[in-house]
Amino acid sequence: MKKKICQSLWLFLILIFLYLPILVLAVYSFTESTMIGALRGFSLKNYVTLFTTPELLGMIRGTVILALVVSFISVFLGTLGAVGAFYSSRRFRAGLEFANQIPVVNADVVTGFSVCILLIVFLGLDKDTYVPLVIGQTALCTPFVYLSVMPRLKQMDPFIYEAALDLGCTPSQALWKVVFREVVPGMVSGFITAVTLSLDDYFITTYTKPAVFDTISTYVVNATKGAQTKVKTALWALSALIFLIVAIAVVLMNVRPGREKEGGI
Repeated sequence: MKKKICQSLWLFLILIFLYLPILVLAVYSFTESTMIGALRGFSLKNYVTLFTTPELLGMIRGTVILALVVSFISVFLGTLGAVGAFYSSRRFRAGLEFANQIPVVNADVVTGFSVCILLIVFLGLDKDTYVPLVIGQTALCTPFVYLSVMPRLKQMDPFIYEAALDLGCTPSQALWKVVFREVVPGMVSGFITAVTLSLDDYFITTYTKPAVFDTISTYVVNATKGAQTKVKTALWALSALIFLIVAIAVVLMNVRPGREKEGGI
């Protein structure tokens, strides 16, 4: 009994540590306060500012478009890489998985600086073309898509591809109609992970983005150095909305598999 109480208390403390700062921002986003610590009356001005300021709307729009483009490319590359590794020899798969782990465990600042040196300094790509930014974020997100798709492949019957060929499918039809359908949940999970990583990335974006372009992460950091007060407080509302959207997405992702299992039973 005491052990369960301690475990529950420890879990509660961890959740408080993780989510209390976000909840504080969410509360202050509905007030007239201009700084944390001075709680004032209820107000929706931060949300009005967020959705009526062209600068903020342009920044959000650009960030979302970038995240979607990078995520689609990452899902394509990560899925192909996982399928190719799965049907390759054990030695090749082990080498590819080892190489895939390097960007995952590597610090973002190191990855960002390396991408900047390779693409901009050595290859001479122009930052104003957005190409270094897209390549840099894709290099960050693709390994996580690979890690999301590979477990689904390992749960799949390894001979299903050959079975589809024996039943008359061409190699491309077997991949598209059989293998890819088996890994759709992993692709969706990888896509959401890639979107989250793109929205959150700061170092790679800072090193590779055009000077006139800002994502949410770079804009927030710059806003703390001298933006107008109303813009700073509007970012509280943006943080609350992002947290709400992510929470809803996580709930939907967990509810659907549960319903599918109940339906199967």
